[in-house]
Amino acid sequence: MIPVGLSTAAVWPRPVGAAFEAAAELGYDGVEVMVWADPVSQDVRALQRLVQRSGVPVLAVHAPCLLISQRVWSPDPVERLRRSVRAAQDLGARTVVVHPPFLWQRRYAETFPDLVAGLEDESGVAIAVENMFPVRRKLGRGRSVAVTAFRPSIDPTDVGHRNYTLDLSHASAAHMDAMELAKRMGDGLTHVHLADGSGLPKDEHLVPGRGTQPCAELLESLAPAGFTGQVVLEVNTRKAKTDADRRDLLAESLLFARLHL
Repeated sequence: MIPVGLSTAAVWPRPVGAAFEAAAELGYDGVEVMVWADPVSQDVRALQRLVQRSGVPVLAVHAPCLLISQRVWSPDPVERLRRSVRAAQDLGARTVVVHPPFLWQRRYAETFPDLVAGLEDESGVAIAVENMFPVRRKLGRGRSVAVTAFRPSIDPTDVGHRNYTLDLSHASAAHMDAMELAKRMGDGLTHVHLADGSGLPKDEHLVPGRGTQPCAELLESLAPAGFTGQVVLEVNTRKAKTDADRRDLLAESLLFARLHL
């Protein structure tokens, strides 16, 4: 069976430990650790204790790539990626999720493909480069234009890597055809961030089935295509009023994934 994991980002603003608790209670196969401001997400020993306490393994580590995590572990993006790979090895995770370089990270962007390939060769960990989305720049008088913040683009297949993460919420915000993107990724599709979107130019991370993305169609295509990777729910539950409401959203997301896989 294709494992279904829960991103620790899906319980924000609750702490990382809440994701392990929810995953254990609801029957997820593991978690993906988003490394960011939460100190526990940066502490491998603390994460190992959560694994032991909950019985829930770490399936993947999401490298600190967000704007708010640019100084987590190191201001050097190369070192952040190296530490993410080491964390994955220490935690027994087989995948690291990483974003393409930002536009201003010129030196990092120039070496990024070789860096990713070299780290994969050294570690045996799959480094799955994720599709992103443009941002809107205001021009005044109610006008705006879509621009990329990533080099060379929001589509990692433009460069070519061994392993990819397909994020359906990002595809929605970018107005990209997720099924066509999956075809371009081909056998390199290693990791799926399952979440929905309505086509708005922002990263919505809706519960799957509540937007317009082909979430069911993509899931149903994975096993026949010989997919051997992982599906991780990266949904937004920050508006949940109570922990019970949040668990309901996460339970609905898991049921959707199991049903269509």
